[in-house]
Order: sequence, then structure tokens, then C-alpha cells
Amino acid sequence: MTELTATLTTLALAELHGSLADPALESMNFLNEVAGRYPEALSLAAGRPYEEFFDLADIQRYLNRYERYLTEDRGLSAAQVRRAFFQYGRTKGIIHELVARNLSVDEGISVDPESIVVTVGCQEAMFLVLRALRRDERDVVLAVAPTYVGLTGAAKLVDMPVLTVAGGPGGVDLADLTATVHQARAQGLRPRACYLLADHSNPSGLSLDLPTRHALLELAEREDLLLLEDNPYGVFASSPEDRPPTLKALDTRHRVVYLSSYAKTGLPGARVGFVVADQLVANGSDGGSDATPSLLADELAKLKSMLTVNTAPIAQAVIAGKLLTYDGSLVKANEREIALYRENLARLLSGLAQAFPADSGVEWNTPSGGFFLVVSVPFEVDDALLETSARDYGLLWTPMHHFTQDPQARRQLRLAVSLLTPEQVDEGLRRLTRLIADRLG
Repeated sequence: MTELTATLTTLALAELHGSLADPALESMNFLNEVAGRYPEALSLAAGRPYEEFFDLADIQRYLNRYERYLTEDRGLSAAQVRRAFFQYGRTKGIIHELVARNLSVDEGISVDPESIVVTVGCQEAMFLVLRALRRDERDVVLAVAPTYVGLTGAAKLVDMPVLTVAGGPGGVDLADLTATVHQARAQGLRPRACYLLADHSNPSGLSLDLPTRHALLELAEREDLLLLEDNPYGVFASSPEDRPPTLKALDTRHRVVYLSSYAKTGLPGARVGFVVADQLVANGSDGGSDATPSLLADELAKLKSMLTVNTAPIAQAVIAGKLLTYDGSLVKANEREIALYRENLARLLSGLAQAFPADSGVEWNTPSGGFFLVVSVPFEVDDALLETSARDYGLLWTPMHHFTQDPQARRQLRLAVSLLTPEQVDEGLRRLTRLIADRLG
């Protein structure tokens, strides 16, 4: 310790919030550091949208389109339009009616725009929902494993334990979910909700089939459980036939709190997400039926007002302009991206089949779309191996142990196909094949 640092105030990590020592935060820092140390390595790790379709001119074009919408469609004066762009704006968001239209057009989801809160990415949406549901130390959230680290991180921030539920080949083990709920209640805990991605899950890439979706909704009703459906990848199906209705589209009892983001489909730099929270909240002290209810969205907005105040109107305006440009459809807006990701996933799956015969000990799942798939290998997949891969083979990927405590994950890695060209995917697979062959000896 230098003389200077010896004179500075020092805080003990043990005296700070427990989330700061959480392995999930350390994991993300490590992965980012590896990518930073080897910038020339091909990345089959990053779940980011393809960058070559980005055009700076689009930002101004979308802003102009939203301005015309405010003036021509909504009849706002010049002063009102300036205020919409430059001032704080309402906490729940200023583009909620366009988000509702997007959900109707692309997902067949019909919701009141007032049940929508526009958030700073989906991460804030998750935090708001968990913060609202966490009343005291008895409250827990369930999550289908392997689980997106953003959910586990948000739960840690609100001091809400996460109970994992088995995923399996079908995406969710309904028997294990039921057993986990019953066991938690027997221990005096209150399972408030179950988090999952029903479409092209991060990190597994798996989707729920239609019968499982119906059965899951029936289970949620029977067990008095909310479902937190996160859906940033739904539009990226390998074919239109591979797009079953979302849980929210099938939800007739308002059991589903729907979370999503425009990071993959709109513009990641805008950091715009949203939550549909159309559940009713009884306002009486005893929760009686005679109390005038509010929307859960209104309660989340109270929390947001003390967290981020609002979501940047300029960012919302860019997303709104893109939605308006493509008649409310992000499927239409992402036609090039959908085609690219479809080709990349098909090439990766075909290349894996050619590189690794059935007796090789190397296996993988077959997602019906999205960004991710999981490869299983007969050797340890740890952070040291990732470092070796980046340094000696010029390839980045993600160890699955960062997403789950399942021992099987210690021999699995996640591949992402969204950031590269088809030719780069082919080259990435060649590098991965050499790495695996060298490890197998």
C-alpha cells in the first residue's frame, strides 16, 4: 500500500451490500475482461445484435418520424413537441401506446397501454418487479435453470432469494416447479413468481412447446403464482411456424407479468425496455374486495420515480420512430437480422454435425431460433479454458457454469451467433473444433 492510499478512507467489503461479493457480478466482470484483453478474438460469446446493419442516419430519421407522429397523428403543438423531446416526461413512459400496438401486431398480445411501464432496459423492469414483490425475508422468486444472470443479479440487489427449477429438454420441468413451490411453502416461504424465457432462452436457447405453455399457465393458476415472462428474442424464430403464442398472449387470468427489451430488436444503445403489469392491486389495508384497485404498473411507476425518475424521452423517441416506420412491427423491421441469425444458426448446427460424429462425446442442443445454443464436451469447461481459447485460438465463448450450479454445466459452453457474419461463424467453428480436438488429445 502506497503512502497515498494509506491515508484514504477504506471501506470493508464485508460491511457493504452482499450483492457486491456475489459471484454473478464477478462472472460478468471476468468475461468482459477476457474480451477486453483479446479484442481480435472472434466472439461466439456476445449476445449482441449484428452491428453492420447499424446506420447513424437512422437515428435522426426515427426522431423525425416520431416528431411527425406527435404533430400529425396526435395534434400536438410545436411547444408540446419540444416538451416531449426535451423534458423529463411521465414516469411510466411517453411511448406506451406504441409499445401496446407493437405487442398487438407482433405478438397478438392485447393490453391497456396504461398497464405498460417503459423502463431503462429490461434490467430495470426486472428490478422493479422483484422490488415490488419482495415484502419481507419470507418472499422468494423461482427461476428456471440455467438462468439469465440479470435476474439473479436483480434478485440479489433486493435481497430476494432465488430458488432454481429444473429446465430439462422441454424448457421447464413442471413437476419440479410444483415440488419446489410446495417445499418452499412448507418451510414458511412465499414463492411470489417464477421467471423464465419461453422463447429461445438465454443461455440455453430452448423454447417451450405449446402444450407446455398451456400447462404452465394452469399450474400458475392452481398454485397462485405469477409468471415473469422475459421475451427479448421471440421475433428471431427460425421460421414463422416456430413462433408459438407467448405466455402473455395465452394469459386469460393476468398471471403473466411480461418483460421485454428493444435492445435486440430496436437499438441496444437506446436502453429501452418495458414491463406489462396488468395485475390489479387492492388498495385497502386488508386487501379487501371493497377497495378500489390500481394496476401493478402504477405501483411499479412509484418505485421507478425514486430510481431513475423516467426513461430518457430521446431514447424512447428513437424506438418510437422505428416502430412507426415499420407499422408497429419489429418482425418487419428486423427482416435482415432474422435472415442472418437464421443462417448463422443453421451453419453452426450443420458445422457441428460435420465436425463431431455421434461417438465423439460432443453433443449440443438444437434451438428453433434466437441467438444461443449449448455444447456439451467430455472435459472441464472453466474460466482458465476460456482464457486459453481466447489467447491461443482467437475464440471467445461463455462457460455455462456462470448461469447455473448444475454440475453438468462444468462441461458445457454457450455459443452465440448474433454478432458475426456467416463466414465468421464458420471460422469460429473451425477454431472451436481445433480447441476441442486438442483437449480430447
